[in-house]
This record gives sequence, C-alpha cells and structure tokens, in this order.
Amino acid sequence: MDESIFKAYDIRGMYEEHLNEEDAWKIGHATAQFLRSLLSGFERGQSNYQSLIVGRDMRTHSWSLAQALIKGMNGSGANVVDIGMIDTPQIYFAINHLQTCGGVQVTASHNPARYNGFKISGMQARPIGSQTGLLEIKHIALALRHTAALGKGKVTERDLTEPYRRHVLSFLGSNLKRLKVAIDASNGMAGKWVPIIFGDLDMEIIPLNFECTGSFKHDPNPLVEANLAELKEAVVQKKADLGLCFDGDGDRLMIVDERAQTVGCDIMTALMAGYFLEKHPGATILYDLRSSRVVEQEIKRRGGQPRRERVGHAFMKKTLKDTKGVFGGELSGHFYYRDNFYADSGMITLAHVLNVLSVRDKPLSELVKPLMQYASTGEVNFEVEDKEAMMEQLAQKYADGAIDYLDGVTVQYDDWWFNCRPSDKKFDELKAILGKPVDH
Repeated sequence: MDESIFKAYDIRGMYEEHLNEEDAWKIGHATAQFLRSLLSGFERGQSNYQSLIVGRDMRTHSWSLAQALIKGMNGSGANVVDIGMIDTPQIYFAINHLQTCGGVQVTASHNPARYNGFKISGMQARPIGSQTGLLEIKHIALALRHTAALGKGKVTERDLTEPYRRHVLSFLGSNLKRLKVAIDASNGMAGKWVPIIFGDLDMEIIPLNFECTGSFKHDPNPLVEANLAELKEAVVQKKADLGLCFDGDGDRLMIVDERAQTVGCDIMTALMAGYFLEKHPGATILYDLRSSRVVEQEIKRRGGQPRRERVGHAFMKKTLKDTKGVFGGELSGHFYYRDNFYADSGMITLAHVLNVLSVRDKPLSELVKPLMQYASTGEVNFEVEDKEAMMEQLAQKYADGAIDYLDGVTVQYDDWWFNCRPSDKKFDELKAILGKPVDH
C-alpha cells in the first residue's frame, strides 16, 4: 500500500497507480476496527451503533472500490449500510439519522477523474483526520493481510432519498422569491441531487453539466476561475439571478452574482453571517483565518461573536460544536451549520442563499457591494525545501507586525496582512494568502 494516499483530512490518490481494491479492503477493515473500538459499553450493545455507512460518488471506479471497502468492513465483523451514489453531506446525515458508529464516502472530491479516495467520519459525523484517528487507521491497514475468511458482517442497502430531501428542504424559508438560478454540477453529485431536492420548487434551474458519467467537461474544482467560465456565460445569456458551481462530491460550491462576477466565499460568509444573526442574535460565527478582515468586522457590526479558526473541516466542525456556533464559512467554499450536525453541505448552502436573496429582495451584487472593502491577491503557491524554516524567516522579517501561529504564520499590520501555511497538496507547496485594503 502506498502510504502517500493518507493525507491530513482524507485518503486519496490516482486509481490503480496509488490506490486499488486491495487497498480499499484493508482500509475498510481498519476503519471498522478503529471506529467500533471507540464505542462505549452502551453503544456496543446496540446493533445500529455497530454498523457503518458507505456511500460513493459517480467516478467509474467508485463502485468497485466501495464493494471492496464494504467487504473489508464485513471481514472485521462489522455490518454495513450501503446507501448508494450520494453527495458527501448525505453521509453525515445518514450517520446521524441511523445512529451508526461512522461512515465512509468513496470520492476524490474536486480532483480529476483518474483520482479516487475515502472521506471517513466517526459517530455523529465527527471528522476523522490525521489528528483524530486517520493515523491509527493507516497503521492498522498497513499491517493487514488481505484474507476473505474473517468476520461475517452483513450488508444492507438503504435508500435515504426522501428523509435526506426533507432534511435539506427544512432549511428553506417559507416566503421564497421566484428566482432563476444557473447551476454547474461539474458532472458531479450535484447533477443527481439538485433535481431530486429542488426540482419541485417554484424556481427556474438552468442546468449545466448535470450528467454523472464519471468524466468531467472541466475539472470538478470550482475554486479554479477557469472552471467557472461556462457558468458565467450562462448567467449572462439566460439573465439568471445568480450562478453556483459545485465540486465533484457536492459538499462545497462557488457563487457568481447576476453580473457573472465571482463572489468570494469569505464575502458570502460575511453576508450570510448577517442573515443568521438576525435569527440568532449574539451567536458565534466561525470563519477561517484566510478570510478578509471584513468578515470579523461584519460579524461584530451585526452583534455576533466572531471566531477565527485554522483551515480544515476537522477544525471548523469541532470549533463550531465546542462554541455552539450557528454557522461557519471557509474560503474554500465549505459552509458549516449547527443544525446540520455541525457539518458542511453544498445543498443546504444553496437553500440558504435562496433564503438570503428572498429576504433581502435585492440583486446579489448589491448585497455584497458594501462588503467589498478590501483587495486580495488570492492564493499564491510556492515550493520550498524547508517549510518550517521559511515560516520562521517570515516571522523574523516581519517581527514588527502582530504575529500569531494559529495555522502557519500570520502577520498583521494596520493596512495589510498575510498568512503563510504549509499545504498537504502534492509537492507540499507553501500557501501564502495576502490581503490589502483598497485605497479610498
């Protein structure tokens, strides 16, 4: 097994070259062992807690990897509930809805078609990353030998479409404005689930790349500006009220306004913070430390409690739960909700964007205009030999600024700031994100 497939937050690699069905069997066996070991005495006596959920995306090799994963789980003695081809947030729903000890989604998220992988969640959909169990799963998997004559767990197939649909639609307000929305599903799971969940609403959906064939017209990564070109063209030509582009597994998205201008996810966090604080005065709102200063300022202006957090869904979900926050947003397009088990969801984000536009009754461009106070370079990547040494050099060079080490190194001055943090991407390129105010 190629150890490089174990990342900070998930498991992923190129199918066959780095990851195959034998690996999936071992990972399934190890995951079931680990998650079941966390059960309390009471939970061990409940058959549902002894089970795991497995879902998969639309990639051509996801089905065979899922089957191998399930056999590995069964081999450990665990029962499995197979919920089919789903968006990743449905795993979080299913774990809580069925009260299992955890689950795995077979997906490579926003990566190209030749990639695949596994996103693992524990009880109550707690994220399993390198600091919360993934290293233990790795060690178990590396020590395993693939043999079928082990435990005799069972597989049950369940269709959770209707309860999941009801769950997502429960976030919609009662007085929705009729909107025209262009949606690019990136040939990913949003292509299946947007029509199922939102198809009966009084709204016009302009579908782009809804076919779930396992191949992609463009890479299913909405953070790459070039991947928004088709969506922007459709917004202008069809005179849509807004456009949304989902990633491959449907847990995050990017938004463009009615003028086909990309709205940064930190700006959307600031906008949605005001909406949530009207419903929950004084509540805590989370944002990741790469976000524009306007996010903290807007949360305070609206009477909320801003909470700055390090990058990554494991940290965002834990802190949202620990602080009992109602909402959180990341620059990467992940948005988190207290009432969704503190987890992220692209479908629920779509519902709340519809709510905001209906309540405010203004074009999106006008709603975000007051929040566009600062310029940003966006993400800049560098390759360096020694990441830690580079961050130390930056801290020394800018020692006259306000410095913190919440995630990498952040340096702040009155009129500009930057964050530099190591990435777990291939080649471990260094991320540097800077912000500078517009000169008024």
